[in-house]
Amino acid sequence: MGGEAILGYHYIRALHDLGVEFHALTHARVRDEINDSPIRDAATFHYVEDAWPEIFLFKIGNAAPAALRETVFNTAIGIATQTRLTKLARALENEFEFDVIHQPTPVSPQLPSFLAGLKTPVIIGPLNGAMSYPPAFEKEYAKGTAGIVSTMRSVSTISNKVIRGKRDAARILVANERTRDGLPKGVDPNKAELLVENGVDLNLWTPQEIQKPAIPRFVFVGRLVWWKAVELLVEAFGKLDVPAELIVIGDGPERERLEGLANQASTSERPINFTGFKPQQEIRDIMASSTALVLPSMRECGGAVILEAFACGAPAIATKWGGPQDYITPETGFLIEPDDRTRFIDGLAQAMKTLAKDQQKADAMGHAARKHVEDKFSWRAKAERMLDIYKEVSNGVAQ
Repeated sequence: MGGEAILGYHYIRALHDLGVEFHALTHARVRDEINDSPIRDAATFHYVEDAWPEIFLFKIGNAAPAALRETVFNTAIGIATQTRLTKLARALENEFEFDVIHQPTPVSPQLPSFLAGLKTPVIIGPLNGAMSYPPAFEKEYAKGTAGIVSTMRSVSTISNKVIRGKRDAARILVANERTRDGLPKGVDPNKAELLVENGVDLNLWTPQEIQKPAIPRFVFVGRLVWWKAVELLVEAFGKLDVPAELIVIGDGPERERLEGLANQASTSERPINFTGFKPQQEIRDIMASSTALVLPSMRECGGAVILEAFACGAPAIATKWGGPQDYITPETGFLIEPDDRTRFIDGLAQAMKTLAKDQQKADAMGHAARKHVEDKFSWRAKAERMLDIYKEVSNGVAQ
C-alpha cells in the first residue's frame, strides 16, 4: 500500500496508539494486506467489493493509453467506489455514534466528496494537488492529457456545487497553499487549515548504523511510470565523471524501456542496477547506505519517499516542483529547476557529483535531514495534531 493508500493506514495505526477507536471504510482490494498487517486489530474494518461500474471502467481503461487510463478511467473508478463507501458510511452512522468522520483520501482538491448531509461532522484531508507539469516538460510528459485535465477541472467546479461534501465539511485540511488555491469555489476558506499530508513512521524508518560503501551510491525509489522521469536520472547519472552506483528500486510499465536506457549509460565504474519491488525494511537499509535519494519526478504532489530517505539519514535531490518543495531545504538536499531539459539533467548530475566528491557534506546533510523529519514529520506528531483537530471539530470549535 503505497502512495495515497498508505495514509489511512498510518492514521489508524498512529491514532490507535493514542487511544482513538476507529471504524474504517475501504475497498476490498486491500483486505488481504490489512489482515496481514499490525493494524488489523486497531479498527473495525468495513469493505466494499467491486461492482459492475468499476469492472466496466477497468476493462475499458486497460485498452486506453496509459496517460488517459491514469487521468480519466482510474479517477472514474475512484468516484464509483466513493459513492458506495458513502452509502455504507450513512448506514454505519445510523448504527453507531461517531464523534467525527475523517476522509483522508482521495487527496485531490478537485474531486468531489459525497459525504454530505451527515449528522456527524466531517473532516476532509489533508488534500494535496492542483498540480500541472512544469511548462518546459508539459509536452513530453502530459502526453496529450493537458486539455482533458483542464476539462475535468472545469467539470469539477460544477460537480462540487452539486455534490456538497467539501462545502459542507466541518474542516478541510490542505498540504500547501497551492492546494488551498485549488479548492473548489464555494468552499469556505476559513475552514481550510494547513497540514502536510505525508509523514514517516520513525519506528520503521530508523535503521541500524550501516557502513557507507566506498563507492558513492544513489538510489531512486518509486513506481516506474512515465511521470517519474527516471530516464532523465539515467541520463544524468551517465554524465558523472566519478565512480558511483545507481540503484533503482521499484517496478512498473516503464521498467523494460528504462533498463534498455540504463544498459547504454551504465559502465563498470558507474553501474545502474534495477532491483524491482523490495520490502520496506530492505529499502530502509539501502537508503541508509546511500549517499542520496534522487527523485526526478515531474508530477509529485507529495513525495513521502523523501521523508523516508531523510529518516534514514540520506539527503535528497529532487525536482523543484510540487511536493518536494514542501520537504527539502538547502540543508537537507538539492532542488533542481525544471526549466529546460538539458539544464535539468545537468543539474541532477552536478548535485550527484557534489555529494559523491564530498562525503563529509553528504553526511552533514543526512544528519540535518534526520533532524528535520524528527522535528516536523513524524507520524506520532501528526497523529497528535490530528487528534486535536478531531476534538476541536467534535466540540464545534471553528477554525
